Amino acid sequence: MAAIDELKELLAGDIRQLDILADILNQEKTCLSNSDVRKLDSLTSEKNTLLEQIRESAKRKIRLLVAMGFRPDSGEPSRFIRSAGLPDLLALWEEADRRLRNCQEVNQINGRVISHMQKRLSRLTDIFRGVSGHQKLYGAQGEQKAVSHSTILASA
Repeated sequence: MAAIDELKELLAGDIRQLDILADILNQEKTCLSNSDVRKLDSLTSEKNTLLEQIRESAKRKIRLLVAMGFRPDSGEPSRFIRSAGLPDLLALWEEADRRLRNCQEVNQINGRVISHMQKRLSRLTDIFRGVSGHQKLYGAQGEQKAVSHSTILASA
């Protein structure tokens, strides 16, 4: 039963880390709305460190579940935990999953804000270049580019 206890500890740690991640993502959203680039840079560094820790924890959890008999091709880990009759472990797993989904939602909102800012910057650049109202083409990534985007603004 040592694997179960270790898994519980990992899940409790994940819940704490996901709460911190949610806080960082909310701070990031505030920085994006206030254009606070310096704070955003430090938050990004914190976020990346935290995400790496969460990834490592996920790898350890999968190894523990496999050691307990879980087969990754047999479905969701929560199904395995439920069928094993481990209600405490299942509650922790589901709570960590809820926190993860919350982080994903806030991250998607931040992504939409960044996308909107990029489009606005692109339109301002088009106006600055004098290509506003010109035809646009779609690039390989689905982004719009003005036909005259090959115009060089300045060179060093």
